[in-house]
Amino acid sequence: MIDIVQKLWGYCHTLRHDGVGYTEYVEQLTYLLFLKMADERGIELPRGSDWPALRNLAGTDALDGYTDILRKLGKQPGILGDIFAEAQSRFTKPTSLKRLINLIDEVEWTALNVDVKAQAYEGLLEKAASEGKKGAGQLFTPRVLIQAIVRCMKPDPRATRDFTVCDPACGTGGFLVSAYEWLMEETGGGAIDRAVAKRLKTATYFGQDIGATPRRLALMNLYLHGIEPQITLGDTIYDPPQGISSFDVVLTNPPFGTKGAGQAPTRDDFTIETSNKQLNFLQHVHTILKRGGRAAVVLPDNCLFADKAGEVMKIVTEDCDLHTVLRLPRGTFTPYAQGVKANVVFFTKGPKTEKVWIYDARTNVPGITKKDRPLTLEHFAEFVRCYGVDPNGRFGSKHGKPRLESDSPSGEKGWLGGDRWRSFLVNEVKARDFKLDGFKWLKEESLDDADELPEPMELVTDAIGELQGAIGELNNVLALLENGAAAKA
Repeated sequence: MIDIVQKLWGYCHTLRHDGVGYTEYVEQLTYLLFLKMADERGIELPRGSDWPALRNLAGTDALDGYTDILRKLGKQPGILGDIFAEAQSRFTKPTSLKRLINLIDEVEWTALNVDVKAQAYEGLLEKAASEGKKGAGQLFTPRVLIQAIVRCMKPDPRATRDFTVCDPACGTGGFLVSAYEWLMEETGGGAIDRAVAKRLKTATYFGQDIGATPRRLALMNLYLHGIEPQITLGDTIYDPPQGISSFDVVLTNPPFGTKGAGQAPTRDDFTIETSNKQLNFLQHVHTILKRGGRAAVVLPDNCLFADKAGEVMKIVTEDCDLHTVLRLPRGTFTPYAQGVKANVVFFTKGPKTEKVWIYDARTNVPGITKKDRPLTLEHFAEFVRCYGVDPNGRFGSKHGKPRLESDSPSGEKGWLGGDRWRSFLVNEVKARDFKLDGFKWLKEESLDDADELPEPMELVTDAIGELQGAIGELNNVLALLENGAAAKA
């Protein structure tokens, strides 16, 4: 397999000398890759607006022809018009455009066993981030983590006549594409009832994203899979989409960090008022889930101990069965947010929480690096087995059989080392004010070995997290003291 990113990045350097900036290059790349891959898949585009027509143009005709193709596609009805809405050519030299067309034409992109456009886009962002390009440090969910989550959640549109899957922070559409690919694998390549297939194409996959380019890529990715998703552009928390409002499965990784409106959204469906972006996403997911629907949400550690975290989790445990938490390895989101520690919480709306199962894939696991220790499916293989056959977390390895802590054997039998799977009664969770970060039973052996200490950034991040947690607890104590003083007065 060729190194897609390195190949395209090398050409990006060439184009910058011709006046095509980094951002413009990535944007144009997505358009051209779409046209080439649509041609490879035999997807019919309007006459004169496809890859063969573009490839056959030369000289100044290539510039004019490319501009006309983008304009014509942008005027098409439906998803094709959404994909190319307001698309413009950024090339000023015909030789630059023709060079990129020839480069793309050399490769049969659909034959590569990767999500080409997402890998190219995200890989180029990563390259730019490593070179200090402003605004390039966007966060994307590793594909192996997405695949593990989808295998647990089993988003099967054949379950009901109106089954829907949603990612309210869909980015380039990784969760939605993986959900569709899981179905294709389950059905042996698409042996699906005609009525289900029709519904699958236009009324099953939904999403929203605040970024125009990631949304465009999500539309492209699913369109090339034969799916026409409904993905809206906007701020999910402050500008929730209209129309369909509840879903059977929600799979999402809300954007990390605090950048945003910086104030609590005014929404009647949010019980807890907070400016914490991830906690608000969790409340949003709680709102849009159908009764009986299930969700998997990636959350940073601070959402398990931050101020208001306990209040939000309390509501989730009362309205849902918060049955599983996966503690992710350090460095899972390298290189975009190397110091971020995160978890995946799984819950089903309807039944109250009685027991929370936690899988620790972090303690005594070497931190993830891009080259030496990349994230692989092996990091989650035991967790997927422990999660069990039921997407709602009710059973273990067989239907009707309970989950067992022994599914992660003690000692060093597991790939990550055993004893990583524990359960806690909801009363134990309540005793910790519903803050799930406190459930730790494995000792971090690397802290006893100076040569195995985490990176300084990780240690600083941990220290900040501990201090934030302590400040939250002290604020609670202060509030109790003030309330007591007011009552006496």
